[in-house]
Amino acid sequence: MTESSETAGGLPSVWMQDLTWEEVAGYLERERIALVPVGSTEQHGPAGVLGVDSYVAITLAEDVAQRTGVLCTPPIWYGDSTHHAGFPGTLSISAGTLSLLVRDICRSLARHGFDRIVLINGHKGSNLPALTTSLRELHEEQLPGVLFAVADPLHLARSAAPSIKEVNEHHAGELELSHVHHRIPGSVRTDRLTGAGVDFQQVFGGFVGDDLFGPAPDGVDIIWSGDEQRRFTPTGSFSSSLGLDEDKGRRYHDHIVARLCELVGWLRSYDGPVGAGPAA
Repeated sequence: MTESSETAGGLPSVWMQDLTWEEVAGYLERERIALVPVGSTEQHGPAGVLGVDSYVAITLAEDVAQRTGVLCTPPIWYGDSTHHAGFPGTLSISAGTLSLLVRDICRSLARHGFDRIVLINGHKGSNLPALTTSLRELHEEQLPGVLFAVADPLHLARSAAPSIKEVNEHHAGELELSHVHHRIPGSVRTDRLTGAGVDFQQVFGGFVGDDLFGPAPDGVDIIWSGDEQRRFTPTGSFSSSLGLDEDKGRRYHDHIVARLCELVGWLRSYDGPVGAGPAA
C-alpha cells in the first residue's frame, strides 16, 4: 500500500481508519460512495504469501480511491477458505460469519449516509456466494435505498486477462502473483515460483475448468476439503507461476482499476430505479 497522502477530496487519506469522524462527516456532505475491500488469509502456493487475496482487494480499492476521491473502509482480511484449510496459516471463516460481518459493516455505513457501497472481492469467486446472498437480502429487507455492487477480478478482468497471461490461470498462478508482485514489491517469494499445478481432468473429470479466464467446460461445482486439496496439490499451486512478470501485473491491475473508476463515475450519476428506495 502507498503512504497516506491528500486525496482528490482534500482528505489526508482514502482510508477511514486514518480519518476522524469529523473528516468522514465532511466527506458525506459531498459524497455517498464507500469501497469495502474483502480478501482472505490463505495459502497461495510456495511463492505467494497468505495475504495475496487481501492485498489484491486493498490495492485495487486504494488506487481507485486515490483516482476518484472516494473512501475505503478498513479491509476484511478473512474469507471463506475452508477448501485451503489443509495448509498451515490459512485462517478461514464460514460463509455465514462473512455474511453477518458484511451486513453489519454495510448497516453501519448506511446509517451515516453512505448509499452507494461497493464490495471489492480479492478472493476470486470463493467469497461471492456469501457476499451476494447477504447483500441481496439486506437490500430487499432493510436497505432498499442503498445501491450495492460486488466487484471481482474474476469478472472485471475477463476481457483483458487472456491477452496478458501466457498459461492457464488458476489459484496461485502467474497472473494473480504478478499482480501482487507489481503492486507490493517483495511480497512474492520469487525463488519459490513453481510449474506445479493440478491435473484437472484426473481430479475433476473434466467438469471443472482449469483456466479462470478461459473457456469453461459444461461443468459443475465439485466440493473438496482442505485435506483433499493437500493431497491433489501438495504445493498448493493450481497453475504455474513461472511466468511471473511485473509488467503483466501492472497491465492486469490497471485494467481492473480503470473499470472500477468507471463504476464510481456511473454510481455518482446514476438516477435509476435500483437503490431508489420503496415504491411510492
